[in-house]
Amino acid sequence: MTDDMLLDEAHDMGDVQKTVGTYLSKDSIPRGKSPADNKKWWEALTQGQREEYQTLYPAEIGALDGIPSVIRDSSNRIVLDEARAQVQHNLDQLGPEPEKQIVTASGITTNPEWTTWNAMGGNKYKGQLKGMEAIQGRFDQSGIDHMPPAYLLGFDLKGNGHVILANGNPDTADHTAVYVPGTKSKLAGAKGDIQRMQDVWDASNQLSPGTTTSTITWIGYDAPQSIAPEAMEKHWAYEGAPKLNDFLNGLQTVQGGPDASHTAVIGHSYGSTTVGAASKAPGHFAADDIIVAGSPGMLVGDASDLDVGKNHVWAEAAHDDPVPLGGKIAHLGGDKWGVQTFHGLPYDAGYIQTVPSDEAFGAHRMAVDTGGHSGYWDKGSYSLWNQAAVVTGRYNQVVYP
Repeated sequence: MTDDMLLDEAHDMGDVQKTVGTYLSKDSIPRGKSPADNKKWWEALTQGQREEYQTLYPAEIGALDGIPSVIRDSSNRIVLDEARAQVQHNLDQLGPEPEKQIVTASGITTNPEWTTWNAMGGNKYKGQLKGMEAIQGRFDQSGIDHMPPAYLLGFDLKGNGHVILANGNPDTADHTAVYVPGTKSKLAGAKGDIQRMQDVWDASNQLSPGTTTSTITWIGYDAPQSIAPEAMEKHWAYEGAPKLNDFLNGLQTVQGGPDASHTAVIGHSYGSTTVGAASKAPGHFAADDIIVAGSPGMLVGDASDLDVGKNHVWAEAAHDDPVPLGGKIAHLGGDKWGVQTFHGLPYDAGYIQTVPSDEAFGAHRMAVDTGGHSGYWDKGSYSLWNQAAVVTGRYNQVVYP
């Protein structure tokens, strides 16, 4: 189907939505309800009604936590196709991108024509298309090198854009991993985050070939887009936490309860701060383990403050990763009293601030043989192996320093 045909179809569907009246209206779709309520509503519909809702309101159905992944996937693929056609149309309307810089008598300067093109959305549209191409690229890899089918569990262009993409069906998986990326994560940069979860899936499958695993890239919250000042602020984590909890509860609801699938949540960088906010909130955090890599802090001072319990918190930090120290400067960690040792040395100075890679935090500190802030998913590394070991519940396979 061509882009023009998709745009015409979307326009026609808008007209149909206006004529359905109270029958199958958008208002009857649950909003702000629990995943259990969403599931109950969906299961009460006839098969015909389900198909009509998917056709009329794919964005709303695709966003519902608590309904089957195959339904969310098929709905969100419709949204993706129509969004891609619309964004490509918008970009085409702007015409070719002008040169960004030009040479003038006073030197090299920004081209005013490019400035106008960008102000009209040029770069934004290019970024959105790049993110959507990454999603399509993952679709195209299904079945290649044993990679399982992909499921699009969430997609929209709101703000910086959001995408939730699973490798394998989490509804039936023995093991589920949900990856929460950090600062600067958005739709435009989704390719790298999607690849990381492909690598975790591959490592997990090799480690536990007799079981099924689903690994999910969850860009489902508005992450800070700058190191300073945004990544030094806590509100992004607290605003993202309810969305993460709803998603996790939705997975658990569809899977059939807390014992149906072993679930690990992986937080990288500021994503671990969001995981901390979700796991320390009152109520049940629907996961068995928490893994953090390069964490600037989880808003608590001790691993026991997180809902999964101290023995199920796992931390990785490269020796040259500056983010854990930076998180302390930004006060994204937590205070702890009465610390007697620090990295094996006597230390007692009242309250200190801790992050997960500190001995005082009390997490399992796993071996890291990669460098920097982004190497934790390097293929063949202990850093990646350790994540896969926790994801598959093979704790005795974890390598320690």
